[in-house]
Amino acid sequence: MDSFLPCAAKFSAGPKGLTFACMEGRLAPSEFLAERAHRTLLDVRSPGEYAQGHIPGAISFPLFSDDERARVGTCYKQNGPEAALELGLEIVGPKMAGFVREAKRLAPERRLAIHCWRGGQRSGSMAWLLRQAGFEVVTLAGGYKNYRRHLLERLETLSLDLKVVGGKTGAGKTKILRCLRDLGEQIIDLEMLAHHKGSAFGFIGETPQPTVEQFENNLWDAIAQLDPTRRVWVENESRSIGRVYLPAGLWRNMRASALLNIEVPDETRVRNLIADYAHTDKADLESAFLKIGKRLGGQQLKTALEAIDGGHFAIAAQIALHYYDKTYAHSLQTTPLPNLRHFVFSDGDSQKIACFLQSNV
Repeated sequence: MDSFLPCAAKFSAGPKGLTFACMEGRLAPSEFLAERAHRTLLDVRSPGEYAQGHIPGAISFPLFSDDERARVGTCYKQNGPEAALELGLEIVGPKMAGFVREAKRLAPERRLAIHCWRGGQRSGSMAWLLRQAGFEVVTLAGGYKNYRRHLLERLETLSLDLKVVGGKTGAGKTKILRCLRDLGEQIIDLEMLAHHKGSAFGFIGETPQPTVEQFENNLWDAIAQLDPTRRVWVENESRSIGRVYLPAGLWRNMRASALLNIEVPDETRVRNLIADYAHTDKADLESAFLKIGKRLGGQQLKTALEAIDGGHFAIAAQIALHYYDKTYAHSLQTTPLPNLRHFVFSDGDSQKIACFLQSNV
């Protein structure tokens, strides 16, 4: 067998399934990620593993289904490696031609980067098969587990020249941030990555949030593309954005950075909220107000719900702003901020504010 194969290899079986260990073309995480620019990236873990978290840009290409993976793992525990190997071969054998056909469709240039969980079992098996079919294949040393260790270490020690754009609810911070991007500045768009705007209303108009794990993966992917020698703009956020959380290293970096507190007229803030939320389902707005109902008080909640039902969105927006203004003022008073700067603008033109910040910060 070894003389037939293009690399030193051996078959074995483990709780994850069929193993085919091959040392050829194994790359460290940073090298493997760089290969995405000119290879098709295949994640051969089960669909459930992929859904929990995956490398951005990876295509799910499972060697085993979730059920098959569980069957092989159970067989290994109950009957030992030899029985698990035989079961794995029974499962994979009929699929092999299909794997090759699908790989040709996904990667007509025949250049692949493949990984699994720990980088020697499922990915080694798939890499061997596709090399026999004429593909040029690299694999990830240590697999997805090693990739996660790599990114979490870097997120933990993050030290960027951050400029944090803050301000009361409705000040247009996200629009300002994106205008800065259009002006050529570097940004981290946390709300876009989180699929959430950060408040009780933040889910409205958004697609379902990623898992915490996938949010971290997407966040690191965005950060890794930045030039660390240049400043980076980010919106002021709580540690939690909906159901995901900012990694501790990024949170510390933000807390130690300049906070640029943007102030615009209240009427501008009301208009911004109406523009963002008035065209959504009224039931979503009512649900969001109910989340903060206890803190609003019964009468304010009743007034807000009646305003939404009657289409009087300015009244509902004013009630929401009054609540969030108190919350924001409290956070400024209780959070140590080494460099807090206030900027007052007579209108809420996001483009003008972004141009000012670019030139004066």
